[in-house]
Amino acid sequence: MALPLEIRAIEKRFAGVHPGDPPVVAIESASFSVGAGEFVSLVGPSGCGKTTLLRIVAGLVRQDAGQVALGENVLDLPGRDRGFVFQNFGLLPWRTVMENVEFGLEIRQVPRVECRKIAQRFIDLVGLKGFERHYPHQISGGMQQRVGIARALAIDPQILLMDEPFSAVDAQTREVLQDELLRILAARPMRVLFVTHSIEEALYLSDRVVVLSPRPGRVLADLVVSLPKPRWKHDVQALPEYLRLRKDIRGMIGLTVQ
Repeated sequence: MALPLEIRAIEKRFAGVHPGDPPVVAIESASFSVGAGEFVSLVGPSGCGKTTLLRIVAGLVRQDAGQVALGENVLDLPGRDRGFVFQNFGLLPWRTVMENVEFGLEIRQVPRVECRKIAQRFIDLVGLKGFERHYPHQISGGMQQRVGIARALAIDPQILLMDEPFSAVDAQTREVLQDELLRILAARPMRVLFVTHSIEEALYLSDRVVVLSPRPGRVLADLVVSLPKPRWKHDVQALPEYLRLRKDIRGMIGLTVQ
């Protein structure tokens, strides 16, 4: 049985703005897990430490206390077991779609022929066949984010980390990408930790939603989302369970229910 990703009592502090200022506590004793094949979203008010926590899991930021572990392995540095999808696409503008997807494989010194074969498989998976030779400026924002997802998947991670990956695209494209992500994960299951400001997006995509408090970020609730699957085939946003969870989460983070 695959062991869960464990986030154990994570704390993070940043230095004050001015000399002598007390440190700013961004995250305080945050604990939860992400099981194999599970999609977990982090939601909470701006400044609650969602992205910082995700970057700690990625090994890009060091925590001041606590531990991130996958089974017996403590994750304190970046590694090939984690793929990261950035909010602002993060593509290299001088590289084509194919070359961007190959980038992580090249760093791992995967042989050229195998590198090209793997990249092509994931380009096909995200629906970009025929755009391999295009540069980022030649494709839409939604297509650029598909490249980012393909690049993260190509390294065969155990964990996919996504930092508001659809916030930079328009509302219609965002809905399309949400459905595409669910289809990709149906074809290639993996555990996902997803940061979003959108409660609606979290409920639509997730198996569980972890709600963080205003700074310092603490876990207020860890909610199971028992909506029918596949989500893109059901009008889940009209279901009483969806509406109840949406109302509960909005109440927890101090938003007016609409």
